[in-house]
Amino acid sequence: MDFLRPASWEEALAAKAEHPSAVPIAGGTDVMVEINFDHRRPGHLMDLNRIGELSDWQVGADTVRLGASVPYSAVMEHLRAELPGLALASHTVASPQIRNRGGVGGNLGTASPAGDAHPALLAAGAEVEAASVRGTRMIPIDDFYTGVKRNALAPDELIRAVHIKKADGPQQYSKVGTRNAMVIAVCAFGLALHPGTRTVRTGIGSAAPTPVRAKEAEDFLNAALEDGGFWESGKIITPSVAKQFAQLAAGACNPIDDVRGTAAYRRHAVGIMARRTLGWTWEQYRGAGRTLEGAA
Repeated sequence: MDFLRPASWEEALAAKAEHPSAVPIAGGTDVMVEINFDHRRPGHLMDLNRIGELSDWQVGADTVRLGASVPYSAVMEHLRAELPGLALASHTVASPQIRNRGGVGGNLGTASPAGDAHPALLAAGAEVEAASVRGTRMIPIDDFYTGVKRNALAPDELIRAVHIKKADGPQQYSKVGTRNAMVIAVCAFGLALHPGTRTVRTGIGSAAPTPVRAKEAEDFLNAALEDGGFWESGKIITPSVAKQFAQLAAGACNPIDDVRGTAAYRRHAVGIMARRTLGWTWEQYRGAGRTLEGAA
């Protein structure tokens, strides 16, 4: 196994073009596990730690540009207001040591359905900035996951950053694991209210071959909130609406039985998390006085 150490982003893209099968490594919290268990034996590893720009972030008027190597701990400390769903997801990642090393770019590159960041990214409507010597393109998060541990990157592309809209409403994240730390998700659920467009987005992790959205549940809830005048009134969501949303969210799952949990348990748990996160986000929305843009 050869080790590549580009000193700049341009060198990294050139090396990836020359060695398309090279596996990028920054935090190494996913890649090293696979190598240590002999699940992967790449011909080349590409160390990206000398490329400082990948650890930077910029907060714009509407969007946060998060470098691929920004660690979860930085999201928790500095971007809690702008990216509350991702900050909550970051809290559930493994241990402090791993949160200081691992980042969203690694989660996206590995594309494991159990990656902790995916539900929050789906709920927020993120875009992935992918680059190669041929140029740069933006991949909507809905199009990024193409199969089990597969993504939409071309062989010569690297993830440079993730672009995430700043929260315009409450966001929540919930995860079920076999213990409270150092655990792979049995299942996870992210929910984001977008009062500006009067829409709701979801994200489900570890309950299908890829991270997915519960689109039928979203459509139902969007219609129920609009038709019932909930956005204007801020009244409590009725139990029947919450129950139907939870059932539709559970129905979006396509899980498997494995050592962490059964398929039936995962569906049940996703439904519970959907109902609870809906309750939490809606209470936040009501408590904020419905002053968010587009809600009044």
